[in-house]
Amino acid sequence: MKHLTILVPDGENNLSSIVGSYKIFTRANAYWKETGKRELFKIELAGISKKVEFYDGLFTVKPHTHISTITKTDLIIIPSLNHNYQKAVKGNEALVDWIEKQYKNGAEIASICTGAFLLASSGILDGRTCSTHWSAADNLKAMFPKVNVQTDKLITDEHGIYTNGGAYSFLNLLIYLVEKYYDRRTAIFCSKVFQIEIDRQSQSAFTIFKGQKLHGDEMVKKAQAYIEGKLDEKISVEELSSRLAVGRRNFDRRFIKATGNTPLEYSQRVKIESAKKAFETTRKTINEVMYDVGYSDVKAFREVFRKITGMSPLEYRSKYNKEALV
Repeated sequence: MKHLTILVPDGENNLSSIVGSYKIFTRANAYWKETGKRELFKIELAGISKKVEFYDGLFTVKPHTHISTITKTDLIIIPSLNHNYQKAVKGNEALVDWIEKQYKNGAEIASICTGAFLLASSGILDGRTCSTHWSAADNLKAMFPKVNVQTDKLITDEHGIYTNGGAYSFLNLLIYLVEKYYDRRTAIFCSKVFQIEIDRQSQSAFTIFKGQKLHGDEMVKKAQAYIEGKLDEKISVEELSSRLAVGRRNFDRRFIKATGNTPLEYSQRVKIESAKKAFETTRKTINEVMYDVGYSDVKAFREVFRKITGMSPLEYRSKYNKEALV
């Protein structure tokens, strides 16, 4: 029998990802027993304290065991953390060391949402791809610059490390892991019992782009402000770099370093974010919104919109604005 460890970090963390992990894997185990197979996993909640309180003491979790009692495990699930990431990491250094040791000993690891901060603290994610909640991505990049953060991805799977986007999308990661460890049939069964969409791979449609501002490059901040203030215009990157008296190559290099996007990508994301808001809150036509955000070519607008959100402008409006359909 394999061993599954669901971690219960110290501090105010996310209870739902702990409970959800326990319930889904327990149900997958039960399904295997019903079909005549042995339970696949021994499931244990483990931490560094005898009990951890959640939501001002409203709920309490008492882990089955202390991590020191587990010498070998096959799969570790790291739940979502609170939003004081540095405090959470500092308060769980023993967990971080244990995670690193177990990974080197052959364990696979799955981090849920902001649990990626705990995983990244171990150094295991250096040079590797990782997802987290889109709202925490800039902080993760700033704290761990060696990690390749891919927030468009809902799930990453690399070298026995699994990460996911965030919030309740952790349920999609769990179904993915059930298929990986059990089989497709069990994953479909669990997806139907818990009513979780199977095979969802992107969190693009849920992302709210705010622009990466956690950097100290004042020139880039001026460029960002200019782009954000000229939504209805087609911006020439060449002209923008000249306006700021910076050579084009140097401008691109500094912009990418500061924001993680090229100037063109940043401009596209700002424009599409504005278009998304218009589709959500107004009855404007596709063409009206397209012109408002500086596009004159419908095909180009649709292509960029789909690339960023994973759906067409019409699909997006239909999903988020019921009034526009009336």
